[in-house]
Amino acid sequence: MSISAEKLKELENIARKLRYEIVMMIGSGKPGHLGGSCSIAELLAVLYFHRMRIDPKNPKWPDRDRFLLSKGHAALTQYAALAELGFFSKDELRTLKELGTKCQGHPEMLKMPGIEANTGSLGQGLSVACGIAMAGKLDKKDYKVYCIMGDGEIAEGQIWEASMAGPYHKLDNLVGILDKNRIQAMGPITERYDTNPHADKWRAFGWHVIEIDGHDITQIIDAFDEADKTKGKPTMIVASTVKSKGVPFAEGKAQFHHGIMSEDQHEMARQLFEI
Repeated sequence: MSISAEKLKELENIARKLRYEIVMMIGSGKPGHLGGSCSIAELLAVLYFHRMRIDPKNPKWPDRDRFLLSKGHAALTQYAALAELGFFSKDELRTLKELGTKCQGHPEMLKMPGIEANTGSLGQGLSVACGIAMAGKLDKKDYKVYCIMGDGEIAEGQIWEASMAGPYHKLDNLVGILDKNRIQAMGPITERYDTNPHADKWRAFGWHVIEIDGHDITQIIDAFDEADKTKGKPTMIVASTVKSKGVPFAEGKAQFHHGIMSEDQHEMARQLFEI
């Protein structure tokens, strides 16, 4: 690992801040995507606050690294990260899904600075990421493209078309991340549309595959370092995570994929993450 103990603690605190903002954006008595947002907090903490080359004052900087959230319903985590970095005011987070807000239910590039593409129609993000990575190669840019998908989402056929395109075009500037939280909207992956075995599938399609604990920051950083050293093919990081990570009453439960917290539950979750 190439970071100090102080930096590790900082990233752990950032992941906690992101979960706090997720809980506060959702509030009580109304539905929100708690589960799949909380499961990617460490991944986005590392990407936005350690890994990616970005400039909040210049969101369209041509040499920036790109991030695509294919599972766009988890946009709350991305909004929290962008606000923490200063892409827009944190006050905007409290307007989630209100008419005219930057913080739509899914990422919208025309409203929100720092968003690379409109996502949320599941299965499309990896195709967009391949296209951006190909453009980087053609333009002789050295930026990296990162794309997070869900393990329920990859039942979509378009994902697998993109999975063939990445290795065919030798897109070693592309890093896919599979949020393997094992739960989709209607229940466990294994009881719905079972997309397992994940690592074996991506290897068969020609990707360099790394399997990690998606909540272990040191493993996340090491995986991105390994991806940087991989040449001639894209990398897929299969990140084992927990749905609604950090919220005991919601962990691993499908009803909190897009569920409603009571006032008591919301207050409990708020206290868990408040710093």
